[in-house]
Amino acid sequence: MYRKQENNGSKHAFKLCIFGAGGVGKTTLIKRFVSKVFDKDLKMTIGADFSVKNVTVDDKTVTLRIWDFAGEERFRVLLPSFAKGAHGGIFMYDITRYSSIKDVNDWLSIFEYFVSKSEKKIPIIMVGGKNDLEDKRSVEIEEAIEISRSLELQGHFECSSKTGDKVEEIFAYIANKMIENS
Repeated sequence: MYRKQENNGSKHAFKLCIFGAGGVGKTTLIKRFVSKVFDKDLKMTIGADFSVKNVTVDDKTVTLRIWDFAGEERFRVLLPSFAKGAHGGIFMYDITRYSSIKDVNDWLSIFEYFVSKSEKKIPIIMVGGKNDLEDKRSVEIEEAIEISRSLELQGHFECSSKTGDKVEEIFAYIANKMIENS
């Protein structure tokens, strides 16, 4: 169950990194989650951006420190230093742009290599954005699920920041996975 913050249960704080190609909707997803607003005119993220939201998952208070990484090639060099110490990750792609999912291995190798020096693997999920544009789909859901499974990711979702479809569920799911992993 997912609710706004209440002061019952145990407290957790997690660093969550969202990464993927430029223009897939990472920033709009975060803005929709944090402020419940869809802004189609958001500017490109330069380097990284940071948001915080407190939520309650199964009577546990969770502070999510959400890091939004710029997707453009020239900013990838920053990902390793910003990703250190992450407790979870979301690889995001655009269901209307096949090129945004084809470099998932590159993104994961950069992210996973620099995240932690521990043996413990952190939970990472795959999220397809812009599912309100079904008529323009170029990434079939079955293929995305298969890619997610083959990479041993912790789950796959599709969402729409515009309509709010699945936004809350995605963050509740990854927060729960990070709790399980802690």
